[in-house]
Amino acid sequence: MKLGICIVLNMVDELADKVDMMLREGWDNCQIISWKPQLWTEENAKTLKALLEKSGITVSAFWCGWEGPRVWNFDDGPKTLGLVPEEFREMRVQNLCDGADFAKLLGVKHIATHMGFIPETACDPLFHPFCDAVRRVAEHLKANGQYLLFETGQETPITMMRCFETVGMDNLGVNFDTCNLLSYGKANPLDALSILGPHVMGVHVKDGKYPSDPHKTGGEVLMGTGLVDFDKIFEKLHSFGYEGYLTIEREIVGEQQIIDIRNARDFLLPKIERVWGN
Repeated sequence: MKLGICIVLNMVDELADKVDMMLREGWDNCQIISWKPQLWTEENAKTLKALLEKSGITVSAFWCGWEGPRVWNFDDGPKTLGLVPEEFREMRVQNLCDGADFAKLLGVKHIATHMGFIPETACDPLFHPFCDAVRRVAEHLKANGQYLLFETGQETPITMMRCFETVGMDNLGVNFDTCNLLSYGKANPLDALSILGPHVMGVHVKDGKYPSDPHKTGGEVLMGTGLVDFDKIFEKLHSFGYEGYLTIEREIVGEQQIIDIRNARDFLLPKIERVWGN
């Protein structure tokens, strides 16, 4: 089993520093997160690929952001996030296709993103146009030999499966975030795996709690202090035959982020060893 971290790509000049940090900390794989389409150029891809190949670091997925407003709460989130809001949909379809093309230059096959607050029912007038947009992105990725991974959080697991069925593409998968399902109050992650397990192609390991304010998400907390039962999560992932990457995500910045990620590694490695034996 491969344990790695998330790396946020904000500027080309910081690439070498990010790679050096990973090597110092003993990491050999990561998800790259980027919200800046202006960085997704062929020249930058060549620079980044050379750095990665020299260091021996594997990119397990490219987490592709999109342009326009994004508000991570229950009031404005449905109007601003993902491919659901009509006014931003075409721009973001293009963003996801452009991000996938950048990832292809890096040799990365998994493209993950948040799709937004997917409508809960197929009779919602936003549901089928949203699914049509997802299909167009999936078709573009299919031509690239890539998979489109929905990150869990803003929709119930059954809503995600309803979307998969409606889109009807065989290159859709799940980037299973153990915290987000709790933080958005959509599911207990262990129960969610009963529905999503066969479709999981990537995992974010982070801890969280249910919302206490009906307008705000529950948020992420220090690994081991939230409600995620990682022992049981790992056991269930193993029961589905999952042998992919486990990627630590700690959504703070600065030196404390590095410290918390080290602590998360120490917390998780014995659990990984017990379940997968490696």
